[in-house]
Amino acid sequence: MPVRFPGHTKQELTRLLKIALPLIAAFLSEYLMFVATKMVVGQLGYLELAAVGISGDLTFEVLVILIGLLSIVGVLCAQAEGLGEKKQAGLAVRQGFIISTVVGIPAMAIVWNMDIVLVWTSQDPRVIELARPFLYCITPSVLAVLYFSVLRSFVAALSRPKAVMYITVAAVPMNYLLALLLVNGGWGIPALGIAGAGLAMTIASWTMFILLLMHVYITDDLRGYGIFASRWKIDLAICREIMVLGIPVAGLLIFEASLFTVVSVLAGIINAETLAAYQITVAWFGIPLVVAIGIAEATMVRVAQGVGQGDWRKARNSGMFGIACGVLLLAMMIVFPVGLTDTIISVFISEEDPGFTTVSALATNFLFIAALFQVFDGLQAIAARALRGLKDSLVPLWIAGFGYWVMGIGGGILLAFVANMQGIGLMWGLAMGLFSTGVLLAVRFYRLTAYRIIRQLRQAERKNSE
Repeated sequence: MPVRFPGHTKQELTRLLKIALPLIAAFLSEYLMFVATKMVVGQLGYLELAAVGISGDLTFEVLVILIGLLSIVGVLCAQAEGLGEKKQAGLAVRQGFIISTVVGIPAMAIVWNMDIVLVWTSQDPRVIELARPFLYCITPSVLAVLYFSVLRSFVAALSRPKAVMYITVAAVPMNYLLALLLVNGGWGIPALGIAGAGLAMTIASWTMFILLLMHVYITDDLRGYGIFASRWKIDLAICREIMVLGIPVAGLLIFEASLFTVVSVLAGIINAETLAAYQITVAWFGIPLVVAIGIAEATMVRVAQGVGQGDWRKARNSGMFGIACGVLLLAMMIVFPVGLTDTIISVFISEEDPGFTTVSALATNFLFIAALFQVFDGLQAIAARALRGLKDSLVPLWIAGFGYWVMGIGGGILLAFVANMQGIGLMWGLAMGLFSTGVLLAVRFYRLTAYRIIRQLRQAERKNSE
């Protein structure tokens, strides 16, 4: 069945961008908070950069997995909005807060003790020792990030994410200035080093959540969804739906997170210079990824709204349109890591650093490979969320398991250690994993929606014949 983009393509693009652009700005701002933290800490030395990089990666992978589980709240809100059921959307948000608390408390314990993972994976003892204070100080941010993600999903599902954009954009300079102050000291505050970077991110995270909560509370039409109305009770049916649909999504994100985390760990096993070069590369290709995630979240909302309206053709066209827009934009962004390699490297490490020559040479090669696979990294993000809008989460889990672990990690280990390609081999493993996963998920969305459309047409024909 051929793909037909919406008849009013300009209108569809407008609707997509209305959701996507504020979310892109918001996700990019959240990501830049961590990049800015790396920039501040990187001036202390490449060991400090490696420590904050790997411990931050592990922490944020835990958060990304839980946010994936909670993203079903956005799907439920978007479908309720398509049906015109405001109270049902508000109820889903309240259950999202309850689940956030239940999963967030053990997640805080995991983050606090994340240094155990660094010990188990034989990281440089100097890196482990430096990472501990950062982990301790960033732990309190976990609940704030989860609560914020629930409210962000809610306003995005209503196609009103501008407040999220304003809050997160403002949080970037606040986090950067706090990091400078707390890491290096000043104004009567002692230099806290890496611990100060973690504390700055915790303060920024709680500030973001409180501001968004206030926005939802004081905005009359948002309050009309009943988030703050009535007593907060556990609705077992909605909680069960969130968990049943969300656990496979979390599983998919575990596979995705493990791909990047395992590569980070393996890079550290090779040596600290490879790990530092990988952290610089991650700092770049995280940018096109968060751009893709903004488009992906908007695509998920548009698909879910189509499903809520009972229009599978609309859902299918919105999904394919989002995928096409994302792939085109990320292909255009290839010029940056290829043309600005030296600039990207210089942001994170000084030429006076004793490891500069080795780290910069590795990072140059890594960035070239990242430029090649960033399109497929974005493709898998958009296709996965388009499927999420259809409430299809189990099959994508198995696709991710094959793509990320068999092709990505398995291929990377073979190339890095068996073929002795070292860090270059790890990066080509990433490329294989992202390529296979992105293509398979996109094919899954295409075939599943084609089946649903045909089924809907046959049901309509039977009804007419009767």
